[in-house]
Amino acid sequence: MPDKVIDACVPVDISDDDVYEAMKDISGYLDITPGDFKEVYLRAFQHAVGRLTRSLKAKDVMTRDVILVRPSTSLAEVAEILSAKGISGVPVVEEDGKVVGILSEKDFLSAMSRGKSTNIMEIISICVKERDCLAAPMRAKTAADIMSSPAVVVQPDTAVMDVAELFTQKGINRVPVVDDTGKLRGIIARADIVRSSFGWEKR
Repeated sequence: MPDKVIDACVPVDISDDDVYEAMKDISGYLDITPGDFKEVYLRAFQHAVGRLTRSLKAKDVMTRDVILVRPSTSLAEVAEILSAKGISGVPVVEEDGKVVGILSEKDFLSAMSRGKSTNIMEIISICVKERDCLAAPMRAKTAADIMSSPAVVVQPDTAVMDVAELFTQKGINRVPVVDDTGKLRGIIARADIVRSSFGWEKR
């Protein structure tokens, strides 16, 4: 038995020697080639991952300790929170726990570029060259002024595979998990989907 437990099971490049050694470990006669064995193993692994992922619900993989802001939180404070926590977006939540929006880097960029398609370096370039920095008008604004609303949300029993599909359809990176009353219960990011797909645990 290995003295170190591997907690992430992922497909690896299995050599023929690896397969021969594994086959020798099995008592009795095996009428199967190493190539067949490898294909069966990989297909079984893929089926197992699919089955496990389909059975997982949002509540199984969501982060429960959610970093959030209020509609009245200043954009300066929101930006500071995103920077300090190393995240790219937060849910905007009322005092009663109801999710009213999502505020992300995309919302900041959209507001700073006055709704035009742009990128962060273009905004920095304008701020450096001109006296009127695009970020200046945002100093007096709050989360409610630029958040995306209504927020795209899911419920605790939503299948993880449906959440992953929602990310792709909506082009988003995170989704709040709410109960039947719309109150925040957790949040799921793309990284949580990846962890759940391969059996990785959060550290």
